[in-house]
Amino acid sequence: MTTDITIDTGTNELLCVIRDRVAIITLNRPEARNALSDNLSPALRRMIRSCGDNPDVGAVLLTGAGTAFCAGGDVKGMGAHRDPGKLAMSEAEKVADLKERQRLLTGALHGLRKPTIAALPGPAAGAGLAIALACDIRIAAQSAFVATGYVRIGLSGDYGIAWLLTQLVGTARARELMFTGEKVDADRCAQLGLVNRVVPDERLQEEAFALAKSLAEGPALALRSIKDNLDEALTVDFDTARDREAERLIPLMASMDHKEAVQAFIEKRKAVFKGS
Repeated sequence: MTTDITIDTGTNELLCVIRDRVAIITLNRPEARNALSDNLSPALRRMIRSCGDNPDVGAVLLTGAGTAFCAGGDVKGMGAHRDPGKLAMSEAEKVADLKERQRLLTGALHGLRKPTIAALPGPAAGAGLAIALACDIRIAAQSAFVATGYVRIGLSGDYGIAWLLTQLVGTARARELMFTGEKVDADRCAQLGLVNRVVPDERLQEEAFALAKSLAEGPALALRSIKDNLDEALTVDFDTARDREAERLIPLMASMDHKEAVQAFIEKRKAVFKGS
C-alpha cells in the first residue's frame, strides 16, 4: 500500500508529497491561476533544492492546482510593489536580486540531476512557462495552452525563457512566440515540441504520475549521467560528446544497478535498482 509523505513547504501556496519515490509539487494558488507570489516562489526554490538533496526522491512531478499550471508573475502586483525594501533598491541591486532568484528556481530545476516532469492542467504563461520548459518532460491536458506573454506587458522575459524556448523549438519559432505572445493550444504545443504528450484533462495527473513513478524506479546513477550527456549535447562538438559518454559509461558498468539490470534480464523479471 502506497503511503504519502507530506512535506512542510512553509506555506499553503505550495504543496508537496512524496509518493513511490516521486515528489509531487503542486503550485496552490488556484484563485490566481497559480501565479508566483512572495510566498510561493521562495517555497518552490526551497523544494527544488530539497528534492535534489533527498535520496528518497527519484523523480519530481511539478503541477498546478485547479485549472492552471502557472500564470507567471502576479501582474496586478507589478504596478504597486508590496515590498518597500525592494522598491528602494538601486537598479544594479534589483538586477542582482533577480539573477539570484532565477538561479535558484529555473536554474536549479534545469540543473536537477533527477528526472523532472511538468504536468499542465491549464495555462502556463510567462515565468510559469519558463518553469515548465526547465523540466525534462512536459505533459499537457487537452485544454491547456501556453503563452510567453511578456511582450503584452512591455517586458522582455526572464527565468531563461528565451534560451529554453530556442533549445526546444529553434530560433524562428522562439522569436515568433516571444514577439507575438500568442496563446498556443495543446495540440500545436505538441507539434512544435513544447510538450511531449497531450492527454485528456481527466487523465493528466494519472498519466503524469505513472511516468514519473517509472522514472523514479529507474537507475539513478545512469539517469544522472544521461542528463549530463543530453545537456552537453547543446554545448560541445560530436567528438567531445562521444568522449564524455565513454567517461560516464565505463564506471557505470561496475555499478550494482548495471549488474542488477543484467541479472534481471537473464531471469526475465523487473529490475530493482538501488542507486548504487
